[in-house]
Amino acid sequence: MTTVLLTGFEPFEGESINPSLEAVKTLDGVAVEDYRIIAKPLPTVFGESLSKLHTYIEEISPSIVICVGQAGGREGITVERVAINVDDARIPDNIGQQPIDRPIIENGPAAYFSTLPIKAAVENLRQAGIPSSVSQTAGTFVCNHVFYGLMNMIQNCCIKGGFVHIPYLPEQAVNHPGKASMSLDLIVQGLLSIAKTTIVTEDDILVSGGATH
Repeated sequence: MTTVLLTGFEPFEGESINPSLEAVKTLDGVAVEDYRIIAKPLPTVFGESLSKLHTYIEEISPSIVICVGQAGGREGITVERVAINVDDARIPDNIGQQPIDRPIIENGPAAYFSTLPIKAAVENLRQAGIPSSVSQTAGTFVCNHVFYGLMNMIQNCCIKGGFVHIPYLPEQAVNHPGKASMSLDLIVQGLLSIAKTTIVTEDDILVSGGATH
């Protein structure tokens, strides 16, 4: 059966849980159209996360790869447009690395665009009543590191790939006053919708998803 690889990250920055990992684990083995979802964990570690991802892609040979990460403070599911070739860590990763202004791939292109149907995915999420938007930045921490590395890995093959950020879970948000959250059930529903949209959409739709800041 054709597969969709979903990845989520281990907890970081003192959190005991990471919604990305909890959500993708829930979808492991689920059938979507004629595809099967395989969920895998990634360490929140520069370098090692990309090595793990490369191994998964080699072993699984997926047709679609959707990496998922936590973006605490965002109000909805955000489908990322672009990954940039820089690590610039505000905080250390889970083994204490804190690269600053370092290229992910030496002499690599400045950026890669997602090959997921990002506009169609957001439109379908909104129609399902799930807060969502296109995001113009995946940050400069391990999420962007993995997103850029993924797109570099698949640039010359037929795998579709991209990155999705999700909010805190409610049990996390209680420790972050004023920050938005989303239930695990809604996040899971949203990721399933993105996977299905990617499977059935040949060409992305032409609707506004831009931002002024």
